[in-house]
Amino acid sequence: MDNLKSKTIHLRFADASDAEFIYSLRINDSLNQHISKVSGSAETQKEWLQEYKKRELLNEEFYFIIEKNEGNCEVGTVRIYGLTNDKQFCWGSWILNEHKTKSAAIESACLVYKFAFEDKQFKSSYFQVDKKNVGVISFHLKTGAKIVSEDDINFNFIFEYEDYIELKNKYYKYLEA
Repeated sequence: MDNLKSKTIHLRFADASDAEFIYSLRINDSLNQHISKVSGSAETQKEWLQEYKKRELLNEEFYFIIEKNEGNCEVGTVRIYGLTNDKQFCWGSWILNEHKTKSAAIESACLVYKFAFEDKQFKSSYFQVDKKNVGVISFHLKTGAKIVSEDDINFNFIFEYEDYIELKNKYYKYLEA
């Protein structure tokens, strides 16, 4: 996982010991407006993470903690899931807290795509963004994602391998660790 490092942050796999941190992000009202609601407790989160580790071993899902390179301070989470037989993946559970670096959003997105496209050989990504989440919609459009459909609540995006190559070339300065 040494290759999942960029200029100011790196990704590492989440484990049960991260339950308190993840739970604190998910119940933070300033961070959770556009993600699925959580119920239970940090202990429930820990149990979920223990089950997740089984899916990780089967290459069915990947949950990352985003940390600053300097001091390994935890600044967020991101998850890859919904893997399909035709090599597509969904990503989400993307939360960055107030301790994030200025470029943590673009760096973490690039690292997710790097892991999925280069390490796991996926062909494309699909994901939903709440229509009210204007900043994240703008971010994804700027990175090359395309809106392919919508419903009353969400825009549905696709991001293909070719888009990743363009993104990587555009933001290469952030990918140099």
